[in-house]
Amino acid sequence: MGHRDVGILHPGAMGVRVAAQAMTAGAEVWWLPQGRSAASRDRAAGLGLRSAASVEELTAACEVVLSVCPPAAALDVAGQVAAAGFRGVYVDANAVSPERMADITGVFEGGAVTVVDGGITGPPPREKGRTRLYLSGDDSAVARASALFDATALTPVTPAGPVGRASALKLAFAAYNKISYALAAQACALADGHGVLDDLIDLAKRMLPDTPPAATEHLAAAGPRAWRWEPEMREIARACRGVGVPSDFAEAAAETFGRWDAHKDDPTVTGAQLIADLVRGTRPST
Repeated sequence: MGHRDVGILHPGAMGVRVAAQAMTAGAEVWWLPQGRSAASRDRAAGLGLRSAASVEELTAACEVVLSVCPPAAALDVAGQVAAAGFRGVYVDANAVSPERMADITGVFEGGAVTVVDGGITGPPPREKGRTRLYLSGDDSAVARASALFDATALTPVTPAGPVGRASALKLAFAAYNKISYALAAQACALADGHGVLDDLIDLAKRMLPDTPPAATEHLAAAGPRAWRWEPEMREIARACRGVGVPSDFAEAAAETFGRWDAHKDDPTVTGAQLIADLVRGTRPST
């Protein structure tokens, strides 16, 4: 595949583990410290990522650039890479709609970039068999991106089809997996508002064991991630509208997750706190 220098924008909790897998497979991974948080700098330093002084330096050094960022930032990141004159394979591995992927592809129109559509399912990759990277688009570019993760904890899956296919699959899975948290929280908040939450928990333990309403501490996992899940729900809603499917579920889930913004990256938040935020009926102050 030629040299194996790869750029990643930007190594958050998911992105840094993706970078780690590429390094395991023999790639040298670059990142851009400019404007990033102390936590991002610590993650990059701990992994040994190579720092670039500018996006121009990063794109000049790398033949593949991976975008792993919050979905609301995906189009802007693509624009920065295009403006830097990148020539290579651009993998957008964000939770965006097929329509957004079309916008991202359009950013590179007329240039020397081949866009690959990516979608990550599962937790940040640490052990084999739990996290997949779906890739669709140009066969040659997909193969180059897939080869970066050969025999790693991030399993590439390459369904046949154009750009947009991987994103559609990712969002369809996320629609069920993540909206279920919002639905469970809604049920618990409804019960709590009427003073019957303990009764609901008891009922769920009998009728629906191993579900969040039966053990509300399971809801806590959504709190630190809700700031990313809210825009992802907006992307799901857009994808639904694109094929004539009702978007109400996704829009309602986005509103729910928006009320948990104050718990960004907070591992101490409890399910009870998240339920209380919904009962209050307003976003908590940050």
